[in-house]
Amino acid sequence: MIKGLHHSAYRCRDAEETRQFYEDFLGLPLVNAFEIRETKTGRETKVIHVFFEMGDGSFLAFFEAPGQSFDFKDQHDYDLHIALEVDKKTLHEMFDKGRSSGIETRGIADHGFIESIYFRDPNGYVIELTTPTNAGPEQTLVEKQSAARQALDSWQNSKHAEPTSS
Repeated sequence: MIKGLHHSAYRCRDAEETRQFYEDFLGLPLVNAFEIRETKTGRETKVIHVFFEMGDGSFLAFFEAPGQSFDFKDQHDYDLHIALEVDKKTLHEMFDKGRSSGIETRGIADHGFIESIYFRDPNGYVIELTTPTNAGPEQTLVEKQSAARQALDSWQNSKHAEPTSS
C-alpha cells in the first residue's frame, strides 16, 4: 500500500539559486544534499541532489547536473506545477511577500474548493500555494470517487467535440 509522498524530484539550473527560492523565500529548510559521482550502474557522473523538507515530513528534491542537457523553460500551469498546501493566513502573507520581493506572483484564484497563488521558481516551474476553502458539503470517499469518475467519463466523451485553445 502506498503510504504517501516521500519526495518529488526535479532538475534545477543551479542548486544555490534553487535553495534561495525554496529555503529563503518559501521557508522550506534544506535538510540533505549529496554529490553523486558514480551511478549505481558504475557510470561516472557529477550531480548534486538537494532536499527541502515540508511540514508533513515529505520533501521536494532537485538535481543539478552541469553539462547534462535538459530543456529548462517556463512551464505552463497545465504542463507542470507543484502545489503546496498552506493555511489561509500564510497564503495572504506569501502573496504579499512575492509581490514585494519582485517574484512573479499571480492570484489569489478561487477554485471553489481551494484558493491559490502562483509563483515561478528560478527553474521555470510554477509553484502553487493553496488553502482549502471548505466550500460545500462534506463528501464521503465513495461520493468523491463517483463524482470524479462521472467528470472523467464526461470529459472522455466530449474532449474531441470542441476546438482547444491555450
